[in-house]
Amino acid sequence: MSSHSSTKSQSDYPDLGRQLFSMTWPMLFGVLSLMSFQLVDSAFIGQLGVLPLAAQGFTLPMQMVVIGLQVGLGIATTSLISRVLGADETLRAKQLGGLVVLTGAVSVFLICVLIWFLRGPILMLLSAPSDVYPVIDAYWPVWLASSWTGAMLYFAYSLCRANGNTMLPGIMMMVTSVLNMVLDPIFIFTLDMGLVGAAWATIAAFGVGLLVVYPLVLKRHWMSLNWQGLDVLVSIKELANIMAPAMLSQLLPPLSSMLATKLVAGFGAATVAAWALGSRLEFFSIVVVLALTMSMPPMVGRMLGAGEICKIKALIKLAVKFVLIWQFVIAAALFVTSPVLSHLLTSELSVSEILSVHLFWVPVSLGPLGVCMLMVSICNALALPMRALLISGLRLFVCFLPAIWLGAQLGGLEGLFVGALIGNVAAGISAWVLYQQGMKRVIVKYCREPAI
Repeated sequence: MSSHSSTKSQSDYPDLGRQLFSMTWPMLFGVLSLMSFQLVDSAFIGQLGVLPLAAQGFTLPMQMVVIGLQVGLGIATTSLISRVLGADETLRAKQLGGLVVLTGAVSVFLICVLIWFLRGPILMLLSAPSDVYPVIDAYWPVWLASSWTGAMLYFAYSLCRANGNTMLPGIMMMVTSVLNMVLDPIFIFTLDMGLVGAAWATIAAFGVGLLVVYPLVLKRHWMSLNWQGLDVLVSIKELANIMAPAMLSQLLPPLSSMLATKLVAGFGAATVAAWALGSRLEFFSIVVVLALTMSMPPMVGRMLGAGEICKIKALIKLAVKFVLIWQFVIAAALFVTSPVLSHLLTSELSVSEILSVHLFWVPVSLGPLGVCMLMVSICNALALPMRALLISGLRLFVCFLPAIWLGAQLGGLEGLFVGALIGNVAAGISAWVLYQQGMKRVIVKYCREPAI
């Protein structure tokens, strides 16, 4: 890459927006439908009363542990397999696909077993009230099975993205989400299974997804369990080298969520329930950011391989501007509709009132939070996994947790939510600064070395 190219701006790449859109929109609709079913899931559970909602609130940190593991492996999958395909090693890419699926299946199963046997200490650590324990004992075995099923489907989606296909995962996310929404009221109310029925509905929907996606993945030769000629141990080590920092980065949020839930639990079960619903709404409202974190890394990786650093910078600036504007619009919509939403999502007045406070303060900070999440994804794609880990760590343990703790100390329940707002804004600013510093290192490296 020549040094004069650093003068280029976003306007020199008119197709960037179109490329970004074409890669992102299938993921957007897929993630949107996934979040929709989770929100509807919460709404159905919300009709069951405070205890099932609180049980879901105490389940959320554990859910984030499983998701963190599968996303970390997904990041490694996209990075490693796309690079191997770039080197035209098609057979090895297919063998690595099978290795990823098997490694993921065993890893998530072991984590689920560990969570089940440690449920007592976990709930004690989260300051769960004693009346939640029986609900958890009935719910978690089926919920853990649904988490494993979801993880297996996610690994198949990761193989699709690594091979440049975002359409199949996008379509199947929509199909399984709609199926889940249809099955939810049947299992929860018609079959009178309550909270456990929500998990069974998820298993059924994701099970259908597995039966559709894996045959297509095998048909398109994106995975194979025939590892003849593949050095399995070396490949696992190579996968682990990419996966470890990315996974650790993904596992920090559940740890933070556990600590935040413990803090929130001090305000009572109704607050935990409202916090869980608010978190679901936050996931739903940052759906565009989540889609971008899936679609941008393969684009950035290809550009990095070609030494197109200025193109990467232009792409990221475009995405950041879009995220800030979009999330501001979403925040305004949530502010206007918060009275309706808070009553729609729960029949409990105490929970509804606390959720209204949440929706008043927190959504306006989701733009900077989105920038932070995007920078973690981008740094992983730029082969800066330790910087991505640093951004995640600073966001949660320097910005977010201290801010909500201080807010709770100074302003009680409302102060807690004001603290969340301040923490998210601080996280976005620090993430952008760290990305800029990391990009300088990338520029120096790729100006000195010939383009790959």
